[in-house]
Amino acid sequence: MNKPIVTDTEFLSKPSREATKDDAQVIADLRDTLAAHHDDCVGLAANMIGSSVRIIIVSTEKGPVVMVNPKITKHTGVYLTREGCLSLAEPHRATRFENITVTWQDADFKRHMRGFSGYTAEIIQHEMDHLEGILV
Repeated sequence: MNKPIVTDTEFLSKPSREATKDDAQVIADLRDTLAAHHDDCVGLAANMIGSSVRIIIVSTEKGPVVMVNPKITKHTGVYLTREGCLSLAEPHRATRFENITVTWQDADFKRHMRGFSGYTAEIIQHEMDHLEGILV
């Protein structure tokens, strides 16, 4: 279901809990909400649609990737950038890594590990900040 985007900074500032298989509906809702915002959105965290669980979805050149309980295990190349967010009115400055390695579970809770770079790495880091309650 396409969910409304949360803009309550108090809610968004709270860290999210680990996701479990009971959170499958959140994954479906993230997919639907990202699709509904395809013109102005490249990623979402579950708290942006009202669920404080550690799930994100990121648009990639191969299509959307759902990451359940993602963790960055390696990073290189620091840079400053300016990012927008559907949950916040104004763009903000952020420090990001050019290259990251992420471990996560997919929608079926199968484990993955993969490296990302450039814009995709930036999107992942932005969404993972949301999971920590960090507003960018």
